[in-house]
Amino acid sequence: MHLFVGLGNPGAKHANNRHNIGFMAVDEIARRHGFAPWRRRFQGETAEGTLDRERVVLLKPQTFMNESGRAVQEAANFFKLGAGEIAVFQDELELPPGKVRVKVGGGIAGHNGLRSISSHVGNDYRRVRLGIGHPGIKEMVHSHVLSDFAKTDRPWVEALCAALADNAGLLAIGKDSTFQNKVHLALQAKGFFPPNEDTGEKPA
Repeated sequence: MHLFVGLGNPGAKHANNRHNIGFMAVDEIARRHGFAPWRRRFQGETAEGTLDRERVVLLKPQTFMNESGRAVQEAANFFKLGAGEIAVFQDELELPPGKVRVKVGGGIAGHNGLRSISSHVGNDYRRVRLGIGHPGIKEMVHSHVLSDFAKTDRPWVEALCAALADNAGLLAIGKDSTFQNKVHLALQAKGFFPPNEDTGEKPA
């Protein structure tokens, strides 16, 4: 069993923020794979279903970003899950828009949601890092992540969420590198990355 956590802030005014791309990702997984309806529990909203015959619980903490760990810990304790069975979908400033990297553990790079989760369940969970780009100036980071995606961003955001959802089963069975590569290739096929661009994959 796995817990897939989408990070974001609750409420309509935050729904289209860059900081909420984690919510967008798990919403699309639930929609595409016919998960049960969302319901309130664990200081968040959950939806349950299966991906590649693996039971998966999706969680959207409703505590605001900097307290996300409270909801994650509550859900993990209920289902008796360790950090290794948790994957967190998060916005990532240090990746170009639409890029995806999956990693276990590591630093939090100032991300308040990750800081909270690490303080509650440890650091050895998987991070599905979803690139939103950096504004280029440190002082603009706060307003950048809490601003809505531009209209011109919507095509790649929708394509990214679709690719994440289509390939989410690979995450559920532990094929992180394949998942990452297939998401990249899906966006590349839609023209968002140059055809010869490095996918970040290492040769077999």
